[in-house]
Amino acid sequence: MDMESASSVVLQALTQATSQDTALLKPAEEQLRQWETQPGFYSVLLNIFNNHMLDVNVRWLAVLYFKNGIDRYWRRVAPNALSEDEKTSLRAGLITNFNEPVNQIATQIAVLIAKVARLDCPRQWPELIPILLESVKGQDGLQQHRALLTFYHVTKTLASKRLAQDKRLFQDVRTPCREKLEKTIILYTKVLLDFLEVHPCAFIPLIQRSLEFAVSYVFTAAGDGLIFERFTVQCMNLIKTIVKNEAYKPCKNIEDSKPESLEAHKIKTAFFTHPTLTEIGRRLVSHYFLLTKEELAMWEEDPEGFAVEETGGDSWKYSLRPCTEVLFLDIFHNYSQTLTPVLLEMVLNLQGPSNVEDPVQLLMKDAVYNAVGLAAYELFDNIDFDQWFNNQLLGELQVSHHRYKLIRRRVIWLIGQWISVKFKSELRPLLYEVILNLMQDPDLVTCQFLFLNVSSPVDDFEFRTEQFLPYLESIFSLLFQLLQQVTECDTKMQVLHVISCVIERVNIQIRPYVGCLVQYLPLLWKQSEEHNMLRCAILTTLVHLVQGLGAESKNLYLFLLPVIQLSTDVSQPPHVYLLEDGLELWLVTLENSPAITPELLRIFQNMSALLEMSSENLRTCFQIVNAYIYLSATDFLQNYAEGLCRSFCNLLKDITNEGQVQVLKVVEVALKVSPVLGAHMFQPLLPSVFRGIVDGERYPVVMSTYLGIMGRVLLQNASFFSSLLTQMASEYNQEIGQLLGGVIEMWVDRMDNITQPERRKLSSLALLSLLPSDNSVVQEKFCGIINICVEALHDVMTEDSDTGTLKDCMLMSHFEEPKLTDDEEPPTEQDKRKKLLALEDPVHSVSLQQYVYEKLKAQQALMGDQGFGALMETVDTEIVRQLQEFLQGL
Repeated sequence: MDMESASSVVLQALTQATSQDTALLKPAEEQLRQWETQPGFYSVLLNIFNNHMLDVNVRWLAVLYFKNGIDRYWRRVAPNALSEDEKTSLRAGLITNFNEPVNQIATQIAVLIAKVARLDCPRQWPELIPILLESVKGQDGLQQHRALLTFYHVTKTLASKRLAQDKRLFQDVRTPCREKLEKTIILYTKVLLDFLEVHPCAFIPLIQRSLEFAVSYVFTAAGDGLIFERFTVQCMNLIKTIVKNEAYKPCKNIEDSKPESLEAHKIKTAFFTHPTLTEIGRRLVSHYFLLTKEELAMWEEDPEGFAVEETGGDSWKYSLRPCTEVLFLDIFHNYSQTLTPVLLEMVLNLQGPSNVEDPVQLLMKDAVYNAVGLAAYELFDNIDFDQWFNNQLLGELQVSHHRYKLIRRRVIWLIGQWISVKFKSELRPLLYEVILNLMQDPDLVTCQFLFLNVSSPVDDFEFRTEQFLPYLESIFSLLFQLLQQVTECDTKMQVLHVISCVIERVNIQIRPYVGCLVQYLPLLWKQSEEHNMLRCAILTTLVHLVQGLGAESKNLYLFLLPVIQLSTDVSQPPHVYLLEDGLELWLVTLENSPAITPELLRIFQNMSALLEMSSENLRTCFQIVNAYIYLSATDFLQNYAEGLCRSFCNLLKDITNEGQVQVLKVVEVALKVSPVLGAHMFQPLLPSVFRGIVDGERYPVVMSTYLGIMGRVLLQNASFFSSLLTQMASEYNQEIGQLLGGVIEMWVDRMDNITQPERRKLSSLALLSLLPSDNSVVQEKFCGIINICVEALHDVMTEDSDTGTLKDCMLMSHFEEPKLTDDEEPPTEQDKRKKLLALEDPVHSVSLQQYVYEKLKAQQALMGDQGFGALMETVDTEIVRQLQEFLQGL
């Protein structure tokens, strides 16, 4: 067939074949039928239907004739078969352009390409798939659509071939193509998700179509055989983000809502109908919550790995199971009224023990129980969990069949979810007995899922120590055995977490049972050298262990102190992970230490670099410094005060007001513990404190701390105060008396900055210590001193219930061991040190009432009655009256 002449003839015949006039139609159809076996006929048809300028009906007919010709003449063995040369030319022409503007014609072209592919791909047509993939990646939207349409029909047709050889060929072609296609699909859905998250309002016109698209593929039969995991995850994330997006929720007061929020809410409400929500809810539980064959196989082959995967896993954004659970929670939270009856019906259908010979029933019960556990807070008013525990769950925990381990581990997890929601405390002993029995299950994974939920009843705020104590020894022993048996770092971390919870709850009552753990932890620490997160878990366990052991923790120092040393050494790379927990361990070790040791003192060498870091751990660092001072002020200050002063001076140059207070509190503690040595060791810092008082520091908490420090110096180290006053007078170029007067005046003026009663009493005692005095400046400020004293007396004087007289409530005469309930923590060694120190502290050992009386009597003796009377007249009469009431009877 000559192409140029044939084209016009064939075009004319096709035009007549589309006519409604039978006189034209019949001869044209006959002519076209005769040409079907002519060489070149299909090349002419290809040119015609690729010519977008021609009539649509003519092009449509050309496509149909081409498609029919493939069925009749494309195979080599067919009568009048097309030549191989023409077929090569036709195959090339079919994939040169994916820009057909008419949808119906585009679909027919995609179908005929698929027909050719069924016969020739991949052997005679290896370039088809690569070209389709490249076209899909193009920037032109029409080209992408037509290429994807063709790809769909080609894939569907190739997949329908049933001969073994054809299946193998398809597999060889499916795999790389599928991977590329899946990547493309994920890319587009990711773009959609990113657009939704970054520009939620601009996304509103796409909400309806996005929900239809995602729900149809993931929650209806439309997606069967087409969806893959990453695509399912992306669709679920799309639904989840639309459901919980704050921009799509109206305000409680509708009138305050933005128009776009109301529009989005209207679209969501219209889409999430009762039938749609019911189908989503059922399919989430009955399809996506079911454990897969792969997961069950992993359970059998690697139970520990399965446990880690179940409890940890990837981020919900990328892994199907956690993504499914997050979507379920969000959907259930937003549409609980619709979905609660659906879930309760599923629970009702599974009442009673399941048939161990029916794996489908077991998997479904596991899935439904999973849903009930996840939605515990939403189902609070709809499930009587105590009754369910007694009548159903308890019995299921006692089914010992091997196949029932699936339900046993899910039930114990379910109880763990509900225990802090709705579970009578009276049932806990029964639960502990069940836990104890199950922990002896030889199946390792059952134990692992169990121990992960032992922490739930222990962590819960309704925990009662006395209920747990009868089971403590056995449970702790089994936990320790499990810690030794497991090999995964994540699993060891989880076991250690539970052990820490138990120790924290029972505190000192753990002491008889921790010997084995104490011996094992050094070995575990050594084995975990490459696993910093496991070492963090060990540090946390050690924190609770030290708190539980109290003073007995000194027996751990051989292991404990090198651990603290390494964890808090900023020159060691692991400190990035270990520092925070290491500092906490350092602090509790000091708080529970009965006495200082050279090794414990030596660790403080790490502190200088930590203070230079000026990080969020500074508060703990200051607490550690204070703990050293309380533990052994003399040894500590003599070794480290000079370096501390340098660090503190550097810190005070660039630190917040709160930070300044933390630094100053260290100085205050040193002065409280050792007034003489503290003042001497922190001498470089005291001038700045003095300046802060004189200059009238504006930040009240800082000023209060300044006055607390200066009160200690004035009251307990008068000679040092005198020398400091002389030094500062020279600096301010003032007379000593004049400067003292300014300090007293500022002290009186800023007394309201001091809110702690102890510091207010301290200020009164300190200023009273200036009496008796013949110094004219002190006498000029006498009125202010008395005012402060009366204010402090109001703070500290209370009526003695036995005698009916007033007494100083801050006085402490002796130290008593507190009587503790089972839920109260015993005092640490540092608590005891503070109590003993308080017995010697003037704030707690000197009666303010008596001190005022004695100082006023001494001033009166110094000045004589007349002079003293004139001095008292400078005080407001009401203040004098109140003072007399406080001093009555002395």
